[in-house]
Amino acid sequence: MKLGIVGLPNVGKSTLFNAITKAGAQAANYPFCTIEPNTGVVPVPDKRLDVLAEMYSPKKVTPATVEFVDIAGLVKGASKGEGLGNKFLSHIRECDAIVHVVRCFEDENIIHVDGSVDPARDIDVIQLELIFADLDTVQRRVDKAQKLVRNGDKKVAMEAELGARLQKHLEEGKPARTFSVSKDEKEVLDSWFLLTDKPVIYAANIAEDEVGEGAEELPFVKAVRTIADKEGSQVFVVSAQIEEEIANMEQEEKNEFLQELGIGESGLDRLIHASYRILGLISFLTAGADECRAWTIVNGTKAPQAAGKIHTDFERGFIRAEVVAFDDLNALGSMNACREKGLVRSEGKDYVMKDGDIVLFRFNV
Repeated sequence: MKLGIVGLPNVGKSTLFNAITKAGAQAANYPFCTIEPNTGVVPVPDKRLDVLAEMYSPKKVTPATVEFVDIAGLVKGASKGEGLGNKFLSHIRECDAIVHVVRCFEDENIIHVDGSVDPARDIDVIQLELIFADLDTVQRRVDKAQKLVRNGDKKVAMEAELGARLQKHLEEGKPARTFSVSKDEKEVLDSWFLLTDKPVIYAANIAEDEVGEGAEELPFVKAVRTIADKEGSQVFVVSAQIEEEIANMEQEEKNEFLQELGIGESGLDRLIHASYRILGLISFLTAGADECRAWTIVNGTKAPQAAGKIHTDFERGFIRAEVVAFDDLNALGSMNACREKGLVRSEGKDYVMKDGDIVLFRFNV
């Protein structure tokens, strides 16, 4: 999973990136501090994996990972080459989802590129630039399809009609992710790699002294949530400065600090959970003396395809999956105990994987 962190200059984007990846990206109070995208890979927090490690004492423990990309601050006119323009847009195109950091705090010591704090306006600036870029892409697709449509190809005719409808939608200032399509049309749309078709998680970046109870009711945060609700996007409230502080704490100290703040878990944990939800992802686990590992799959994946995440031979020679639910294994303490209780199931090719399944795949190539 690859998430692109975007936002206007000086909204706390690189500070948040530093905090969640501890990668040390430069964060300074001027536009275009980030030129080449910084990349950080972080483990997905999963307490189930900790339990399995305690149970099996494996040689290694391998969590699922998320790759974060800190992309340069965007300005008006980026779609036409302003600021870092097309370079910025190309970095977004490579990501699975967008984390849009929105400034929701006042601070006279940190300049705002537009002179004042206005989350709705800031969101609109970035969204419009992505829409303009998508309009160029769609126009090229429509032009190409219209040239070929005279050959009588039904798929090309569908692309031309789809593109014309999408153009109108984008011209109304609406992102592609809010455009209604059929299953066949969705496949075509996915092949166009549109920027505004990517899922968005809005990170409402608030001041340190606003963290905790009542943060959701802050006027700037409510403005962000109103926009997110209209387009079916996720929102999480975070203080990039606080995240930067806790990034350097030991786990015990971090837990105490988070409890004092009344937020329970770090911004990184909440961001990853939001990412999984918006991308429709779940995790299954494998466990043994050699390795305990978490694997990320799309919700609805069947057993053979899940096996293929481990190795293509597993999918090609799939025989069956021996599955036990994590809660059952955790309650009984061992796989043998689960077998004695009849809780280890033998599943075939049509089995749809569930979050927290612990699996042993049987295969023959």
